[in-house]
Amino acid sequence: MLGFPAERKVNRSFYKLLAGQQPLNYWLRSVACTGSEAHLSMCALEFYKGNATGACQGGMPAVVGCVPGPLFATASAQKQQRRRQGQQIHMTEVRCSGSEKSLWGCQYKNITQDQEGCKHAEDAGVRCNVPYMGYESAVRLVGGRTPFEGRLEVKRAGRWGTVCSTGWGTTEAMVACRQLGLGYAVHAVTETWYWDASNVTEMVLSGVKCAGHEMTLSHCQQHSSATCRKTGPRFAAGVICSETASDLLLHALLVQETAYIEDRPLHMLYCAAEENCLSSSARDANWPYGHRRLLRFSSQIHNYGRADFRPKAGRHSWVWHECHGHYHSMDIFTHYDLLTPNGTQVAEGHKASFCLEDTECEEGVGKRYECANLGEQGITLGCWDLYRHDIDCQWVDITGVKAGNYILQVVINPRYEVAESDFSNNAMKCNCKYDGHRVWVHNCHIGGTLSEEASRRFEQYPGQLNNQIV
Repeated sequence: MLGFPAERKVNRSFYKLLAGQQPLNYWLRSVACTGSEAHLSMCALEFYKGNATGACQGGMPAVVGCVPGPLFATASAQKQQRRRQGQQIHMTEVRCSGSEKSLWGCQYKNITQDQEGCKHAEDAGVRCNVPYMGYESAVRLVGGRTPFEGRLEVKRAGRWGTVCSTGWGTTEAMVACRQLGLGYAVHAVTETWYWDASNVTEMVLSGVKCAGHEMTLSHCQQHSSATCRKTGPRFAAGVICSETASDLLLHALLVQETAYIEDRPLHMLYCAAEENCLSSSARDANWPYGHRRLLRFSSQIHNYGRADFRPKAGRHSWVWHECHGHYHSMDIFTHYDLLTPNGTQVAEGHKASFCLEDTECEEGVGKRYECANLGEQGITLGCWDLYRHDIDCQWVDITGVKAGNYILQVVINPRYEVAESDFSNNAMKCNCKYDGHRVWVHNCHIGGTLSEEASRRFEQYPGQLNNQIV
């Protein structure tokens, strides 16, 4: 309920002594939880009448000790500093009236290159509170094994009904779990015949299309009247929710530091062609003669969420690729694109998930996932997966691209196959100048981290005139 991942033992004798020295007001008693509830109000409990100071005879106040997560652990300043390496400070002396729609609408001072003495130890933070809006009264889950899963039913015009599962995906499930007050979506379920525990059979909602940030399903796009190609309770939408979720973030500075061009002979690219990591023009090349021009770089993907990042598919459905000798657990894990300043795609290179594993972890965090011997795949909370610049598909095929100014874009989990607590930080962009022989990549940043003014300058970047990148 408080957002901490675990509990620790506390000295209850001190609190029992304290309770005996002063009168206390007791509100609840006989609280019995199963452990899966999101809030104490969901547990079985009894209320005392009024402020019963004489209640709880022979007992004492309930005492808990919470264990902070990795971001707030004791003596974690050095860990946080390492985590923030490469992250730029953009604003200082921020002054808001409270009516602005974003921080960029407030008065602030731009940070220059030397960051004007600002350090990450002075980073600002917030603790947010979402007011109670009663959104959960218009939606419910039925048939699940736990309160966190089941077939989704919504209340429309005073009657309960199901939701059409056509087009039902992760972003829609995220909104449903948020409206239910159950955290984040683990899975968006499109067939719920095994959760048939309700006499509700009418489908009252269809065509649901959410961006993922909405508070309720009613805020999403939807059909004015329910029409579904697959009718019946079997094809009603369902969800599996969780209080925690992963959150992936790309190390933008590493992309900038490791980018270079390689002319790779075609006879060394058969495996990459099998993986569809080359542009479509490669099919017309004179194999095995000639070469492809590749923009290569390393990518380091961190998990800063509150849960491990796991592939959606179980190992029984992973696909074995003989060429590289590993299993693929996700169809597409990242998208690499080269765009013109107006967003037109000129080159594309995608990276299927060769294998998700823990390359390195923060101090005190152990590795859980590795690819060897058909091991479990994923990225542990507090760890990162490193894809070096010298492995297959870690590139954008720029063969035939003309010299000019471009934008290098990297998107993690582009199809939302795996739920995350925040999808807004999954895209990274860099300025990229290509003169036909060399490439300069700079100003790499996570999408949305620049001000509107800086973003406009970024999109209209005229290009470098020399190799002195500032």
